[in-house]
Amino acid sequence: MIRDLYNVRRHPAEGGPTPLTEDEERRARTTLFNELGTVVAEHGWVRFPAHSPEERRRLVEVAHRLGEYWGRPVHVEAEDQCALRLFLDGYGTPPAA
Repeated sequence: MIRDLYNVRRHPAEGGPTPLTEDEERRARTTLFNELGTVVAEHGWVRFPAHSPEERRRLVEVAHRLGEYWGRPVHVEAEDQCALRLFLDGYGTPPAA
């Protein structure tokens, strides 16, 4: 017997990230925009984990959108292999402790 498969997506290789649908991606960026934007507005900077290239691209896009919304640049800097830092002018790289 042959069965038709509807709404089935391929799974990535074991251990790889699962791609988000367009709606999930939009909701993720909106949530990051609101949550990270609040912290940056209050403290001038925020650190957020980004383990994959997709997550890094998403955070860079969020920083760009925040900059457009506020009318001032929001910079992005890699802290290490697993985290990015979003910050406003004057809150750049902290001095080494």
